[in-house]
Amino acid sequence: MAQRILIAEDDADIRSLLKLYLESEGYEILEAEDGLTALKEAQKMQPDMAILDVMMPEMDGFSMTRELRKNSDIPILILSAKSRDTDKILGLNLGADDYIAKPFNPLEIVARVKAQLRRSAKHPDSDLLVLRELTVNTANFTVQKNGQQIFLTPMEFRILAQLMQSPGRIFTKMQLYECVSGEFFESDMNTMMVHISKLREKIEDDPKNPKYIITVRGLGYKIEK
Repeated sequence: MAQRILIAEDDADIRSLLKLYLESEGYEILEAEDGLTALKEAQKMQPDMAILDVMMPEMDGFSMTRELRKNSDIPILILSAKSRDTDKILGLNLGADDYIAKPFNPLEIVARVKAQLRRSAKHPDSDLLVLRELTVNTANFTVQKNGQQIFLTPMEFRILAQLMQSPGRIFTKMQLYECVSGEFFESDMNTMMVHISKLREKIEDDPKNPKYIITVRGLGYKIEK
């Protein structure tokens, strides 16, 4: 069965372009021209991934991301004419997995979609990863610290699980991004930094002085044994 992708975009030309390229790769496409219709379509049709424009009638892409994350962990790619870091950070903080500014190359969208779907289907070999007070269960996608559940976005979960599989190993930003999300693009450097920052806020006692996710200056990140 073909994987199903929801495209929520009020510009008919962009929807048609994305549909053309993604259908040529074998994906089934759902379309919506406003956020409210898109949310109803997502609830009814259960897509495998969503591509959301930020500026849409009825409900914007940020609000839709927030609503989807209440009961879904599908990959979400945000499209936006806004390229400011603050807008990217907002989208990622709300639970989006990826963010790309317009204008974009449709081939890059296809590459990002493939990467997100491929990575979302992969899980670590061991169901239970334990490191000091942290416990990651990759079977039911839960994280606990001292027995208290911590709620992570899907991307945050994959980053933490990847690091915990190899405690002590240093990952560059590029390596870590490729491990959890596939092909790396130059614009993804800041995206990874945002995810790491939000992850620290959720798992560290003091995010400014982390004891789990450590920055190795000039190299990247590792999780302490």
